[in-house]
Amino acid sequence: MAVLFVATKMIQQRPRTLYLYEKEEELLLPPVMSVVSVLTAYLPTLIAKGLPAVIHDLHSRLGSVFTVSVFGLKKVTLLVGPEVTAHFFQASESEIRQSNIYKVTVPVFGRGVLYDVDLATRSRQISFCTDSIKPINLRGHVDSMVHEVELSNMQTLYGYFAQWGEDGVVDIKYEMGNLILLIANRCLLGKQFGESKLEQVSTLLRELFDNGFHLISLFFPYLPTPQHRRRDKARTMLGEMIHEAVRSRRNSGVAEDDVLQKFLDSKYINGRCMTENEIAGLLICMMFAAQHTSSSTSTWTGACLLSHGHRSYLAAAIQEQKRIIQQHGDRINWGILLQMTTLTHCIKEALRLHPPANLLIRHASKSFSVQTRQGHRYQIPKGHTLATCTTVGNRLPYIYKDPNVYDPSRFGPGREEDKVGGKFSYTPFSAGRHVCLGEDFAYMQIKVIWSHLLRNFDLELISPFPEEEWEKFIPGPKGKVMVTYKRRRLL
Repeated sequence: MAVLFVATKMIQQRPRTLYLYEKEEELLLPPVMSVVSVLTAYLPTLIAKGLPAVIHDLHSRLGSVFTVSVFGLKKVTLLVGPEVTAHFFQASESEIRQSNIYKVTVPVFGRGVLYDVDLATRSRQISFCTDSIKPINLRGHVDSMVHEVELSNMQTLYGYFAQWGEDGVVDIKYEMGNLILLIANRCLLGKQFGESKLEQVSTLLRELFDNGFHLISLFFPYLPTPQHRRRDKARTMLGEMIHEAVRSRRNSGVAEDDVLQKFLDSKYINGRCMTENEIAGLLICMMFAAQHTSSSTSTWTGACLLSHGHRSYLAAAIQEQKRIIQQHGDRINWGILLQMTTLTHCIKEALRLHPPANLLIRHASKSFSVQTRQGHRYQIPKGHTLATCTTVGNRLPYIYKDPNVYDPSRFGPGREEDKVGGKFSYTPFSAGRHVCLGEDFAYMQIKVIWSHLLRNFDLELISPFPEEEWEKFIPGPKGKVMVTYKRRRLL
């Protein structure tokens, strides 16, 4: 479950720092470009290739720390690379806080949760989410995931992929999105919804998420656009369904092993239980994180593996599944998923190249200084908006060899480029205090799905390799991702 930028994890220790709050020494301010100059120079790049391409060019031109002045009214300072982002990721909320830009989530998740409440309440709500999907709790969800993939779905008595024929053509992006929603709903809501209602929930979630995070939503989240009207209608209907599920579970007196139950049992420090509205908001937040990160990454993983230039990595992933089947048979459990290191590296590399959120944004509540890899030190003034681009940071050539090439072996023994590069060299799930809490959940879902596909189908990508949805704040693969399939058994 992807992390997403909305799910943060508060870590209760002071960060060690190269970032000094100094008054004794006069430090240089970062180089500055006006937004007019940026648009004049890079508007064609922005339209054709998106914001990360612009930031990449500015980074090459200005270095790892630079500021964009928005008509003199706002200063946005970009930090690129592990040497200058440690404070960004590790500082306390009193030093660097979440930007008001995350108010975009309020119409999606609802009032009274996360970015619509004070820090203390938000921190407690985040702890509820974190506790519900701790690794020790995740183990019990593997069977639910396998159940959705292999044993049942809303149309048949068999697994999701049983509805595929002996051979055919599918849009793997659509299939991944649909299946991930089924898995997420089952793990979060358990048996509370019947199959027909589960289908309706999945439809409403797609409508909510597809219309809630366009770029215009960042700046005008309540503008009465057609997309926002569809978003609000879906949120209202979904909220009513979850409220009904909460009441039904409470009245039944039956405890289930799912996230909904853990939320029902959670209490604030003063002993208060969560309201129906709070539970609904947090469940939708977790559904979003699970669905977007996992479905997008599942699709990117498939597109990368099935591209003609990467067939050797596909062969290695298939060979790993053969070896596991020989050792353990067809069954899948938590321990077996942990043995899928080749598949893990394939997913990890897809995430490096195509992170779920390409821009992370904060606000500097205090001034601080940074030191670049070249030894330059800059003062970042209080009041600056701060941003780091994960797409650019994950492709730095002094950390990653051939950074634009899909190469899962870069994470294997003897290379481990992300570890050699330093603590903040790999940030698809953010890092530090605000690391995405659903990383383990996301990997687990994706490995359950792709291990099944690798074991049971020959697959080939027949559409062009997908572009990114640069027009969205949280991009995914653009358009359809068409794949041919043919059934077969590995052993």
